[in-house]
Amino acid sequence: MQTIQTTGWRNSLAAYTDRRVLQVLALGFSSGLPLLLTYSTLSAWLATAGVRRATIGAFALAGTAYATKFLWSPLIDRLPPPLPLGRRRGWGITIQLALIGATLGLGACDPKRNLPLMGALAVLVAFLSASQDTVIDAWRVEMLPLELQGPGAGMTQTGYRIGMLVAGAGGLAIAARAGWFAAYATMAALLSVGMLVFLFGPEPRVAADVSDRGSSRGQTLGTWFSTAVIGPFVDFMRRPLWPLILIVILDYKLGEGMTGVMSTPLYVALGFSLNEIAVISKLFGFFSIVLGALLGGIITVRFGLLRSLMLCGVLQAAGNLFFVLQAVGGHRIGYLALCVTAENITGGMAGTALIAYISSLCSPAFTATQYALLISFAVLGRTIIGSTGGALSEAIGWVPFFLLTTVASVPALLLLLWIERRDATPSDRPHPISSLAH
Repeated sequence: MQTIQTTGWRNSLAAYTDRRVLQVLALGFSSGLPLLLTYSTLSAWLATAGVRRATIGAFALAGTAYATKFLWSPLIDRLPPPLPLGRRRGWGITIQLALIGATLGLGACDPKRNLPLMGALAVLVAFLSASQDTVIDAWRVEMLPLELQGPGAGMTQTGYRIGMLVAGAGGLAIAARAGWFAAYATMAALLSVGMLVFLFGPEPRVAADVSDRGSSRGQTLGTWFSTAVIGPFVDFMRRPLWPLILIVILDYKLGEGMTGVMSTPLYVALGFSLNEIAVISKLFGFFSIVLGALLGGIITVRFGLLRSLMLCGVLQAAGNLFFVLQAVGGHRIGYLALCVTAENITGGMAGTALIAYISSLCSPAFTATQYALLISFAVLGRTIIGSTGGALSEAIGWVPFFLLTTVASVPALLLLLWIERRDATPSDRPHPISSLAH
């Protein structure tokens, strides 16, 4: 029994050596790289140039594109790309070329002379970056078979975090030594990493009626709208148990969203300095969340999507108990390191499982649109409920609040358990989500 189990774990780990999964790592890097170029890195540039804080804060509105990308994802799904290299490769390379140009343009600006132009270019970079994310997500979902969706999700998160680290700490280091244009030009050059995947990688295979649908020039606007915009919703609602699936997606990371908003206020209330919080978060946060993301991918291969979603969800809920330990233990650096590590590992595992789960639900005809919609739905739940964390923690206290976050995802876990028991059969037990994914 032990030998069989060890072999299973080795096979699960070997999934990360698959060429397609490694390509996802490069695409994840390109996806995470532009984010901070219009956020914290740009804010640091504006601050050193003496721009008013109110203006710097307004620049953050450029990130709205990431929350609303589902609005134009049907265009990427249904319209033929400007470059005739395939539906995903053509759009991917087109958007990345434009993104490189916009990043170079942003880096060439002078905040003291052309601040409005910088604002417009920041919005353009964010728009193109969000569009790139849509293509990359669709490519990953369509390229990887069901059993590799977990490792693909783990690699996506890993590459994304590395890209953010390079654009954040790396961008500031380059700017300190060679100036801001050199920093942004370097980031623009690094975006070619993802472009190489699209240039030399394969185009996902889809049925001819899927890839060609909507490309006829004689098609009426009404028919196109029905197919491209209404079609993804109608297609999703044909799936069995679709209302329960939406509840799972909405509720699965609610507890993590609530703790994410209130974790730093807890640390401050316990007397930790901002420097202590920053050092511990940087030292333990990055590596632990990458470790968690990769572990989540291994677990999905080993146990299948539904069971992995339940296991990672339970661990994520248990991770919130470390905040209770922190609240009771008070100002202890060891507890802070343990809390940050536990939160990031379990959150990374659950994030990978959820991404893999959502990926398995997307139809080839509407991959980009359905994935963008479902991810936005998950983020919406975390944002709305998470925004109540401050008032709730004030009303009931730190310990009851974090105990509540521990059980916040229980409805999703119970629904997953019921779905698994309802749909699992001897033939599909390795991947019990398959009846929902097709």
